[in-house]
Amino acid sequence: MTAFQNVRFILTDVDDTLTYESSLPAETFQALHDLREAGYIVVPVTGGCAGWCDQMARIWPVEAVIGENGAFYLRKDEQGHVHYRHWEDAAKQKQLQQKLLSLAADALQLVPKARLAKDQAYRLADAAIDYNQDVSGITKEEVAKIVSVFETAGANARPSSIHVNAWFGSYNKKMMALKLLKDCFDLDAEKAKEQVLYIGDAPNDEPMFEYFPISFGVANIRKVWDSLHHRPRWVTQSSGGYGFAEMADGLLSGDMTSAKFSLA
Repeated sequence: MTAFQNVRFILTDVDDTLTYESSLPAETFQALHDLREAGYIVVPVTGGCAGWCDQMARIWPVEAVIGENGAFYLRKDEQGHVHYRHWEDAAKQKQLQQKLLSLAADALQLVPKARLAKDQAYRLADAAIDYNQDVSGITKEEVAKIVSVFETAGANARPSSIHVNAWFGSYNKKMMALKLLKDCFDLDAEKAKEQVLYIGDAPNDEPMFEYFPISFGVANIRKVWDSLHHRPRWVTQSSGGYGFAEMADGLLSGDMTSAKFSLA
């Protein structure tokens, strides 16, 4: 339990980390409530769109939400008002997004089976190409082609478990997480390494796995294990939201043993 005794913050991916087969299990939502009641500060860190993040910030038992792979964070104040903090100013953000959408059109010509994500209209900064949400049958090689279109143009592109998210700028999940922790909780980057637990499942979580020593993957991360340069330290026995609930139960009970979680 020594590694976990200073943990105050739970930062978590959403798709296929909190969810399971596109749904949020009751056990997972209860785990979020239980962690909050125990005094942990829970922050979803997702590639998900601004519209989805706004709903999470308003309704879920979380303290803040980081969206679109770090383009912004949202936090609800004591009066229930949600405030946005963006990495870029709004005008520049919109200009860059239009360039990304043009690149997305090029990528879709190379991989016609892929689609622009259905939530694209609710995104503020990035472009998201669906390769495994409402479409299927797209190979790893085709995903790599999509990524290459954006990277060749100087953009960042990272596959989540369902989308390829692309953006221009120096931010990522880690950079915005450190900014939020400093802005809202006065936690500096070095102390964050002791006080933050991160849990995720996909290549776009690698900056978090690399930076935070206390890191988990839910069991379905094994599907992409060989492609990861930076891996979590522990892996749960269960997949998706059930793996998250398993981690939360271990943390709350004080039983974070090797019998429950495997070292990566």
